[in-house]
Amino acid sequence: MTRILVCDDHVVVRAGLLALLASAPDIEVIGEAGSGEEAIALTRKLEPDVVLMDLQLGEGIDGVETTRRIVASRTGDKPHVLVLTTYDTDADITRAIEAGATGYLLKAERPEELFAAIHAAAEGRTALSAPVAGRVMAQMRSPRPTLTPRERDILTHLAQGLPNREIARALFISEATVKTHLRRIYDKLGVDTRAAAVSVAKEQRLVP
Repeated sequence: MTRILVCDDHVVVRAGLLALLASAPDIEVIGEAGSGEEAIALTRKLEPDVVLMDLQLGEGIDGVETTRRIVASRTGDKPHVLVLTTYDTDADITRAIEAGATGYLLKAERPEELFAAIHAAAEGRTALSAPVAGRVMAQMRSPRPTLTPRERDILTHLAQGLPNREIARALFISEATVKTHLRRIYDKLGVDTRAAAVSVAKEQRLVP
């Protein structure tokens, strides 16, 4: 029997998940949480095998930070965190995996896929929805570009909406030097505008 805790801030969604999971004879829901803080407290108290975690949890900490804290505070190899969400952007997937999530599943999956993923997570095996696995593979084939510390500084200021003159002033360099670095940044990111550079940088978590 796999013991799980469900964390989702939407009451109706959570109720639907509980009803679905109740149909699985080898899965037992031992608790439910509507926030990240509640999930952390219940995890310590109930010691589930798997925490089924949504990413967006309304007010308070999000699912990624909740995952990070649960994984950091466990004393053994459990609980494992299985993300169950509607979000499948590269940034969301990367953040969740880096936080320690064992698996990443989309809510559009069939019930049997969810059950199988829960059992896989309980054993410490990676469980990914097919679209998510495809994105992970694509990221591995095309790793994030390597920026120099100075290029990262400029990109960070760019993301803050500063013009070249203000960036130059903040970094004590000339505007010409800023433009030179920007051209190199554009080449590395495969873009040709400031807005596109910021968008790609945020998606690939190259800036805070």
